[in-house]
Amino acid sequence: MPAKGAEYSVLTGEALLARFTALDAFLTEHQALWKPRPFTHLHLPWELSYPELAAWLRGRSLEEAESTHNQPALMDAPEPFAALAATSLALSALDELPAHALEATGHRLNVDVPGRKWEQIEAFASRLQFAETPKHWLDWCSGKGHLGRRLLNSGQQLTCLEYDPALVTSGQALSQRHQLHALHVEQDVLAADAAALLDGQHTPVALHACGDLHVRLIQLASAAGCKQLAIAPCCYNRINLTHYAPISSTAKGSDLQLSLDDLALPASETVTAGARVRRQRDTSMARRLAFDLLQRHVRGIDEYLPTPSLPSVWLDKPFAEYCHHLAELKELSTIGTQDWAAWEAAGWQRLAQVRNLELLRGLFRRPLELWLVLDRTLFLQEQGYSVRLGTFCETPLTPRNLLILAERP
Repeated sequence: MPAKGAEYSVLTGEALLARFTALDAFLTEHQALWKPRPFTHLHLPWELSYPELAAWLRGRSLEEAESTHNQPALMDAPEPFAALAATSLALSALDELPAHALEATGHRLNVDVPGRKWEQIEAFASRLQFAETPKHWLDWCSGKGHLGRRLLNSGQQLTCLEYDPALVTSGQALSQRHQLHALHVEQDVLAADAAALLDGQHTPVALHACGDLHVRLIQLASAAGCKQLAIAPCCYNRINLTHYAPISSTAKGSDLQLSLDDLALPASETVTAGARVRRQRDTSMARRLAFDLLQRHVRGIDEYLPTPSLPSVWLDKPFAEYCHHLAELKELSTIGTQDWAAWEAAGWQRLAQVRNLELLRGLFRRPLELWLVLDRTLFLQEQGYSVRLGTFCETPLTPRNLLILAERP
C-alpha cells in the first residue's frame, strides 16, 4: 500500500489482487461495525465496545450528520473512528483513468438527455482507450442508446440492447433522426438467448447497468471472446439471490458472506437529491422510525418489524392516520389512543441518531464497493484479460464512478 500522501495509480496486474486481499482483510475483521444497520437496531452490538464513540455520535444533530454524510472519514470523532477512517481512505484510493479528447459530434446528441446524465456519458466515453480501435460497439442495457450514439464514429457499427420496448422505439427514432446507423434490439439480457447476440467483434459497454445485468455481461462477453469491454457497475444489491455469489476464484475463497442489506451499503451515499426530495426522505424515515418505536411498545417485542414504504402523499396526512394505516397493513390488532406528538418527536430524534451512527458504516461504503468491483476485475483477469481499474469522473457527478477497462492482449 502506498504511503500516506503518495501518488496512487490506476490498478492493474498484480496490484488488483493485492488491493483485494487488503480490502478483504479489512472488511472481514470489522464486520461487526458495518453489518448491523442502525435503522433496524435500537442498540448496536459495537456500542458496548466503544461507548465513547457511540455517545459522541448519538449526541450529534441531524444537520451535523447531513454535513458529514459524503465524507465521514474527515470527521474528528473518538477512536477507533480515526484509525478506521485512515485505513478506509488508503484502501479506497484510486486515480482517474487517463482521458482523451472526444471527436466532436456532428449532431445535437445531448438533446433529450438530462444534463447530469450527459456529463456522465461524456466522462465515461473519454476514458475508453484500447490498443485496437473498436469496430462494433454493443451498448448493454442501453435505454435509448445515448451512450452508444456518443461513441459511434465513422466506419463503426452500433448495436443497442434494451429490455423496455418503449425505450427501444424511442432509441431507434433518435438514431434515425440523427441519421446514425444503429440497430436497437429489444432483449432481456438475462434470458438464455442473449448469449447469441454477442461475438468477438463486439466491444460491449455498460454505464450503470445494475447488479445481475453487468455481471451477466462480464460472463457472456468473456465467453464470446470479446477482445475489449468497459463497465461502470451500479446497484450491487439488484440480484436474484438472497446472498452475494462471487464470480472470481479469489473472491470465492473469501470468508465474507454478503446479504442484500450488505450489498446496499455502497449505494447509500447520495449526492444528487434536491432540498424537497431530502425533506420527503427525512420525513418518511422519521415516521417509519417513530412507528417502529410504537410497534415495539404495542407488541411488547423489542425487535424491528419491516414495513412497506408508503407513497409520498401519505406524508401529508396526520401522523396518527399514517400509523393506523401501517398498523392495519402489519395486522396489529390495535394501537389505541397515543400521544402522537411525542411518538413523532421520538421518531425525529431517532432519525438523527440513526444518521450519525450510520457514519461509522459510511467508512466501509467505498471499501466494500471496491471489493465487489475487484471481484469482477479478477474474474476478467482469470479469463485472460488485461484489466485497468480507475475512476471516470469526480464523485459529485456520480458516486458510482468506478470503471473497468478490459482487453485481451
